[in-house]
Amino acid sequence: MLAKKMLRDISKHKAQFISIFLMAFLGVFVFSGVGGESVGLEVNVNQFYDDTNLADGWIYSPDINDLFLYQVDCLGATTQMERQYVVDSVADFKNDPDVTLHFVENNTISKFYLLEGEKLDINDSEGVWLDKSFADAKGLKIGDNISFEFEGYEIEKKIKGLGYSPEYVYHASTSSVIPDFNKIGFAYMSYKAFPENNITYNVLNVKFDGTAQNYNDILSYHMDGYYSTFVERAEHSSVSQFADEMDQHKMMGDIFPVVFILIAMLILLTTMTRIITHQRTQIGILKASGFKNRSIILHYVSYGFWLVLSGSILGLILGPMTLPQLFYPSMSATYKLPSWNPAWSMDFVYVAAVMVLMSLAVSYYAVKNISEEKPADTIRPKVPKVSTSGLLEKFGIWNHLSFNIRWNYRDAKRNKFRALMTIIGVIGCSALLVCAFGMYDGMNDLKEWEYSHINHYDSKLVIDENATDSQIDDVVSQVNGDKIMESAIEIESDDAKKSGSLLVLNDTDLITPTDYDWNEVDIKDDEVSISQKMADMLNVKVGDTVKWHIMGSNKWVSTKIDKIHADPISQGFIMSSEKLEDLDLNYTPTSIITSEHVNETYDGVKAANSMKDMTSSWDELTESMWLLIYILIFFACLLAVVVLYNLGLLSFTEIEREIATLKVLGFKTSALRKLLLTQNLWFTAIGFILGIPVGYYILAIMWESSGDSFYILPSISLTNFILTAVITFVLSILVNLMFSRKIKKLDMVESLKSGE
Repeated sequence: MLAKKMLRDISKHKAQFISIFLMAFLGVFVFSGVGGESVGLEVNVNQFYDDTNLADGWIYSPDINDLFLYQVDCLGATTQMERQYVVDSVADFKNDPDVTLHFVENNTISKFYLLEGEKLDINDSEGVWLDKSFADAKGLKIGDNISFEFEGYEIEKKIKGLGYSPEYVYHASTSSVIPDFNKIGFAYMSYKAFPENNITYNVLNVKFDGTAQNYNDILSYHMDGYYSTFVERAEHSSVSQFADEMDQHKMMGDIFPVVFILIAMLILLTTMTRIITHQRTQIGILKASGFKNRSIILHYVSYGFWLVLSGSILGLILGPMTLPQLFYPSMSATYKLPSWNPAWSMDFVYVAAVMVLMSLAVSYYAVKNISEEKPADTIRPKVPKVSTSGLLEKFGIWNHLSFNIRWNYRDAKRNKFRALMTIIGVIGCSALLVCAFGMYDGMNDLKEWEYSHINHYDSKLVIDENATDSQIDDVVSQVNGDKIMESAIEIESDDAKKSGSLLVLNDTDLITPTDYDWNEVDIKDDEVSISQKMADMLNVKVGDTVKWHIMGSNKWVSTKIDKIHADPISQGFIMSSEKLEDLDLNYTPTSIITSEHVNETYDGVKAANSMKDMTSSWDELTESMWLLIYILIFFACLLAVVVLYNLGLLSFTEIEREIATLKVLGFKTSALRKLLLTQNLWFTAIGFILGIPVGYYILAIMWESSGDSFYILPSISLTNFILTAVITFVLSILVNLMFSRKIKKLDMVESLKSGE
């Protein structure tokens, strides 16, 4: 009988119960969906790293001979090592693509992952195992021949296999942040494929015990001066880029559903409170008929239990099946993994279980008071709360306030819990909207800052490594450009060590270093400026001294920091060529920038990229991030509609008797509508104001998870503020208007009749 009653009640109040089901479903759906995607990324990439035995670190040195191997082995911490000769080459195609060649001794660490063809044969001197993405872009297949030029050598090999490498999950050129596999690739060959018998290895892949920091300390202490650079796995460009991507998705998946879960419980509490208030007489009759308190409590607790349980189960099923498929297509264009499968985590079940347990607790809280009452008291309508005089009423201004304000003030004071729930609901909605629009603004600002305010050139020409000074100067003259030098560096301060970038500028107005407010930072010829995020990571400031070196060189130099600039996507140093040479380092231009649009080919230039190409590449790289932002905006608006509707319905239910009384006294529907609207706007305004800092805090957490490369501080623009306010208040007003019909149809006799 109670089960049938529950079904009738759910049918009668279907709008509220559907919203409970939806919130429970959406909370678990988003958590398990985004979580399934991020956990899937982690599982897939870790499986890839395990299958290929990715190195724990890479030691770079110009000559890794047998003595060098013996010295590394004597460190005691190295468990496995393999040396390679890694060199940049140019493949024989019209656009001269860059292909990084790996001549390997054993292929046991950071192994080539075969997708098609034969397994890499270490004794095969004629075969090459090629990057599948590059092969697809060039239309190459197994059995084709391909030629490479490097360091004066020209070799032609037969393609024996196509596949991926764990070192190239993310692979971008110096001229683009997005991989263009028509221009870049990699290849693996046996050391016997090298054109000479004697090969000078320059990279040592190592596996070691303990932490990377300890290994680096041991290596620095015992072999200082014998190697140029040590890169741990976490600092490798491919590994760190993909890890940053995973962190962003995981952070979104962790924060976003929490708000939904809390709001679902809030809606459940308001709905159950409303139902139990309406069914006091029914509960009294059930008690008088012999039903025990325990049965009545279990009956009402089951309302939320079954809805939340069914919503959670459906979310657990559909989340990992659908959401990951939205992200993976865009991500697979940038990152290369053998498999893209969502993964399951018991955390999804734990969250669903917590939500179900919370629904039991919330429903019990709503019914426990009335269940303790005697049947004779329960049958009677609930006695209205007595309003006591507040602080405001003791001042003379009280008598000058309108009836509207005084009535709403006393009603809010009398129903503090309802007021608090309404405010909390609006806080959640406003916070999500602020965060969503803040991320939208941040991504747009980042793009404008980098590609409009810092970089003003139209084309960037990448200089060939073998280009002569006369060739470079000739191109500079023809395109009316300026030379710049960009290089990867490693910076050390006390115990902190970070990889970064070096930008060496001559007198050019095509690149303008700025601070965070986009104001120009004037860096003189004898000064060195460090980016703000790099300074924060190293915990240094103006006047401090840091050690650094160019990747591939074992020459460390000490530099005093003279200025601090801010850059959204490049963290490191900016200095002049004169300052670089004062530090006894060679100035080697790597690019030519010009305000002219260049689409011609020049001797000494291997690639030309326009600003349009670079911004398009940026858009592709951030496509999955944009998708997350759009999902957040959609669900934030949906949440606002559901929350405000349910809280408005609860508010109307609790003051139904008072509204009927006022209607009998002659108040018109328009006046009563204004009465309800005033209170609704009060609570909405308070919730909106408090939601702004909460949204700002969530936004700050999201930007902090963007990794070491990106630097952007949370900010709330005027547009963000206005949009959030408009959505919140418009929805609040629309919800209020929905209850106008209820005022017209209100049964005054039913609302006012006594319990006798």
